[in-house]
Amino acid sequence: MGFTQCPYDQSLFYRTQGSDILLLLIYVDDILLTGSSSSQITKLIAHLSVVFHMKNLGDIHYFLGLQIARDESTFTVTQTRYLLSLLQKFGLDGAKPVSTPLASGASMSATDGVPLADPSHYRCLVGSLQYLTLTRPDISFVVHHVCRFMQAPHDTHLTAVKRIFRYLKGTLNVGLHYIRTPVHELRGFCDADWAGCRDDRRSITGFAIFLGPNLISWGAKKQVTVSRSTAEAEYRALASTTAELMWFVHLLKNIGHCVPPPKLYCDNISAIHMAKNPVFHHRTKHIEIDVHFVRERVASGALSLAYIPGSDQIADIFTKSLCPAMFTLNRDKLCLGPAPP
Repeated sequence: MGFTQCPYDQSLFYRTQGSDILLLLIYVDDILLTGSSSSQITKLIAHLSVVFHMKNLGDIHYFLGLQIARDESTFTVTQTRYLLSLLQKFGLDGAKPVSTPLASGASMSATDGVPLADPSHYRCLVGSLQYLTLTRPDISFVVHHVCRFMQAPHDTHLTAVKRIFRYLKGTLNVGLHYIRTPVHELRGFCDADWAGCRDDRRSITGFAIFLGPNLISWGAKKQVTVSRSTAEAEYRALASTTAELMWFVHLLKNIGHCVPPPKLYCDNISAIHMAKNPVFHHRTKHIEIDVHFVRERVASGALSLAYIPGSDQIADIFTKSLCPAMFTLNRDKLCLGPAPP
């Protein structure tokens, strides 16, 4: 039918005819279809209906546990129905809400508390939370935090997981907002918490990527090696976020949407200097060579780096527990809000 499989996402197929484009995303036997021409969409659905036994559900409202509310210029993605089912399933629907998913300054270790006699309940709770991070970036860090203890959870870890559900109980209808906008620039924010893991002293990388004003990618992840300084930890965070930005650049270009070179914001001046100035080689010679591809992107003009004060660093919410005021401030910058009635 003239579709091409996208090399940057094996589930995505696209077809261009003149100025029109159709995008078809497949997950097992569920299909999302969008495009710039309603007539082409109608023809494609008719053709697929002849070849396959399928059901046209019309405009998207519910997909794989995601609830989508739309109007002419915005749409909101939430998982309220899924969250309500979890609260009821685990007997937490009567829990008292809290303002943050993790207490300010809290940091857990694998040796804290008393081992649980049956860890299966803990694993079930955490596994259910992982799917919620699809629309709730505000819990990404703490879910990543409690996932470290899946093998041998303790009672303190279970208490922390229940606090996440208490926070979610008070923010049931919160989800991701997307708005129609003529601005299509990629912006990235990255941060690192040096030696943030108490067990192995590896640092935590956090990042957020925006297309225009809309958040499209985020994450919190422990780095694979120990960093010897704050600057090195931030430099590694730069590298992983650069890789994610470049993936989006190639993906968008592949479907006919070229964007200007993205800008990446970091709150560590030393890490920015390392990425821009090869004279710093003697300070970074112990860092893996693949991390230095950031320098190549900067030198070629494919990426620009910019300093941002720590108080404005959006990615801070993905690296550590924050006080209620700072947590709410950063959460609001992630395009999160309640779904429309």
